[in-house]
Formats: sequence, structure tokens, C-alpha cells
Amino acid sequence: MIFDDFLKNQFSTITSKAAVASFKFVGKKDKIGADKAAVDVMRNEINKLKIDGHIVIGEGELDEAPMLYIGEKVGTGDGMAIDIAVDPVEGTNFVANNLPGGLSLIAIAEKGKLLNAPETYMNKIAINNDIHAECVDLDYSIIKNINNIADFKKVKTSEITACLLDRPRHKNIINELKKLKVNLKLISDGDVSGALMVTDKKYNVDIFLGIGGGPEGVLAAVALDSYNCKFQGRFIFDNEKSRFRAKKMGIVDLEKKYELNELVKGESILFATGITNGELVSGVKLKKNEFITETLVTHKNFSNNIIINKIPNT
Repeated sequence: MIFDDFLKNQFSTITSKAAVASFKFVGKKDKIGADKAAVDVMRNEINKLKIDGHIVIGEGELDEAPMLYIGEKVGTGDGMAIDIAVDPVEGTNFVANNLPGGLSLIAIAEKGKLLNAPETYMNKIAINNDIHAECVDLDYSIIKNINNIADFKKVKTSEITACLLDRPRHKNIINELKKLKVNLKLISDGDVSGALMVTDKKYNVDIFLGIGGGPEGVLAAVALDSYNCKFQGRFIFDNEKSRFRAKKMGIVDLEKKYELNELVKGESILFATGITNGELVSGVKLKKNEFITETLVTHKNFSNNIIINKIPNT
């Protein structure tokens, strides 16, 4: 395997330290502070690693983000060349308001193996690996996708559960799903964790769909790849600025429908550490003089697992 256990443990420690930094802002109504604390720690820790790292998904472009910006070089520069995608705090509102689901995320892959995703929206769809991949497609109607899943599972549409962000832009989709009597799991935030709901039967989610962040789509794809789930995404370029940025990143076909293996190629790993308690992992806990964290580590070449880290309370 390209990534050894030492490097995997280092990155799980980094997301753990970032989660702890953000945890100190839980319930403080300061989502900017929570994010900045995680960004500062994450960047500082990554730069200690003996890697030639390249941020392909970050906090924004150089003119928008002073640290962990898209294109930034990180690490010592004299080690393994890798692509890095970061979301120091997914669910800043969760952290600021002490709600479940806050995560600190990093994905890594071999150099050139993660799509350099622009800061724009993406239309997405993902299904559990128990459902045949041909059942759903971004180009199908909601009715066709849901009926195909129901037919494949030999159940009524009222026994299907769909997860999507609770946003005004999804009003028509939600209305269509209600007409089909589909069970809805509406989430207020957490685009990556929402997509990961299709990875395990215990979450009771058959399909994730709707419009969310493009960078988050690539992060989710890394994890979904390890579970052999189907994922498709299509970027939404609805203004000249977003189209210009896409072309600058080398995206020629602005209408392209990306399959999972076009977003993530080769060996890749996602590290997802809980900040607040959620369905994927537990949040940070303070016991005596140390913080205890849980990190979900996904990799298609070894069993996905939970790593427990202990971070000193300094």
C-alpha cells in the first residue's frame, strides 16, 4: 500500500487536534472562531509532516483564504507527493450552537488522484452498495430513481428513505419525495456526513441527493469509494466568475457528469474526527487532563475503522 500506518496515524492525530481546537468553541455562537482555530492547528501540524503536500480542496482560493487555500504547498517538501483535501470544520453551525454532527475532515491521495474541485455547488446522488448502480442516475427524474430503488429492493416507495439538505432550493425535490411517500431524513448542514449515511444499513438511508458544496462532494467520494457505493456529481456553474475559475482549474466540459472514479483515483483515505456527537463518530470528550477523540478512517484496501486518540489538555 502507498500509505503506511505511520502516515495514517499522523493524519488521524491532525484531525483530532483540529477537532479539539474547534471543540473549545462549542456552544459559543462563534462559527468563524471555531473554523479559524481548526484551520490554524491543521495547517501547523500538516507542515510538520515529511511530505510534498498540495492542497487541492481547501478553505478557498488564495484571495479568499490566507491558509490552507487551494494550491497551497504544505509539508516539509521532501517526502511523498500527495494531494490533500481539507474541511477543518464541517458543520460550523453545529459547533457554534452545540448541535450534533460537527466534524474535522482530511482526505489524502496520491499526487494527481483527487479532482481539483472549484468552490461552487454540485448536484449529487449516492446510494448504498446493496442497490445496483444502474438503478439511479443524475439524469433520471426523482420518480424514476425512487421507483427503480423500490423495484430493486422489492419494497414500496414508502419504505425508501432519502437524505438531503433541508434547503429552499430542494423544495421541489422534497415535494416529489413526499408524493411518493418516501421517508425523509432532512439535515440542516453536514454535506459530507449526509452522503455517508448511505454507507451502512444502521443509518437506514437508501439514497442521498440534492445540491451541496462541490469540494464536499469530492471529500464524500473518497469515503464512498472505500465502501463501494455509487456516487455521481455535476458542478453547477451559474455565473461568469465560477465558469472562469473552473476553466482556470482545467475543467473543460462544464456540464460533465462525474462518476466516482473520476473524482477519486487510486489509493485514498478519509479522516473524519467528531467535534460534537454525531451518527458517524462521537464528539470530543474531556477526561481529566486529556481530550478523547474518535476518528473514522476509510480506505478501500483495508477495513474502515475508528481510531481513538488522546490529546493532552495543555
